Amino acid sequence: MFRNQKYQVIKNAVSYDLANFILNYFLLKRDAVGFMYKHNIHSQSPILGTWTDEQIPNTYSCYADFVMETLMVKMLPVMKKHTGLDLIPTYSYARAYKKGDCLHRHKDRPSCEISTTVNLGGDPWPIFIDGTGANNVVNERQNIVKPNAPKGTKVLLEVGDMLVYSGCELEHWREPFDGNICGQVFLHYNHVNGPFADKNRFDGRAMLGLPSGIK
Repeated sequence: MFRNQKYQVIKNAVSYDLANFILNYFLLKRDAVGFMYKHNIHSQSPILGTWTDEQIPNTYSCYADFVMETLMVKMLPVMKKHTGLDLIPTYSYARAYKKGDCLHRHKDRPSCEISTTVNLGGDPWPIFIDGTGANNVVNERQNIVKPNAPKGTKVLLEVGDMLVYSGCELEHWREPFDGNICGQVFLHYNHVNGPFADKNRFDGRAMLGLPSGIK
């Protein structure tokens, strides 16, 4: 299925119990880190996470959280099986979305050649994906798209489900969130024989688990 349309939903890719555990871990981390930042107990660190992500400002997110990086490696055999590709992990990214958040229509950077979003739990929030591969975004930051842009396919993941998609080829987005909390983790991979493999191994880091840019 992935080879034909460049995206696929894998049901129960992560067990409900594991997804729920990771969600609760991530929300506890969000709250503890927020407390430390607020009371100047700890200086801001990429390992602890941030609320300054330009794509979704004022929402807690974390690049290369240790648990998420471990999950990315654990899911590698599943990814290879369903895509039919030999893959290497690049990086993980997790967010705890809140009411009013909106993910603008976009394509991903080269380290996200083969991407996933795993629903960790919370309130349901569909993701839309345009399987045509067309370029319809005029201005991502301002969320301006061409007037005739396809409406895309609506994908609603249950807890533990994983959407696999060609992140650099297919535009994807989420409409404004009307729930209270939604935990998602993005696991990114590159094709070992693809044009980005050497440069983007571990997203250019010396090893998994490190913040961005540490070589």
